[in-house]
Amino acid sequence: MVRVRMTGKERREQLLDVSRALFAEKGFDATSVEEIAARASVSKPVVYEHFGGKEGIYAVVVDREMQRLMDQIVDALDGGSHPRELLEQAACALLDYIEGSADGFRILVRDSPVASSSGTFSSLLNDIASQVEHILGLHFARQGYDRKLAALYAQALVGMVALTGQWWLEARKPKKDEVAAHLVNLAWNGLSAMEHKPKLRSRS
Repeated sequence: MVRVRMTGKERREQLLDVSRALFAEKGFDATSVEEIAARASVSKPVVYEHFGGKEGIYAVVVDREMQRLMDQIVDALDGGSHPRELLEQAACALLDYIEGSADGFRILVRDSPVASSSGTFSSLLNDIASQVEHILGLHFARQGYDRKLAALYAQALVGMVALTGQWWLEARKPKKDEVAAHLVNLAWNGLSAMEHKPKLRSRS
């Protein structure tokens, strides 16, 4: 049987696919260049030639997943006009990503030892929170709340959805749309009944 030689681009994509699966399965520290090469049926120098080492290939995998998730969230926030609709769409976008790219999400939520400053899950959540902050700011202004607090609430909302998403990644129950509906129920009904100047009852 004649083996068809891959082009440089095809080999690079193959190595990324293989590495993505290994990083999701074992994590960065437990994955070796030897394993990547063996699973891709190439020699170690081929991996080094394309990416310079494990750190290089990991950084590309993380950047791709970050971009994929961010694109889905931004697209979701572009549609709809009512803040509740936007909240629903953002929650659904994150859960859609988790469902469709479980390996990618597992990689993102692990600690990233070599990623760039824009390549960690926390910084991705900050980027998403910035998008949500803009939407909440408009809502706050209309409802007479302090618009400067939109950043705090955006972080709280995004953190809630992201942590629930990590739990649902493994639990997978209840169904995705039901999870999104309950998240929005908690978030929106909490937002709609907010006090203008909340105080801690236990410290008053």
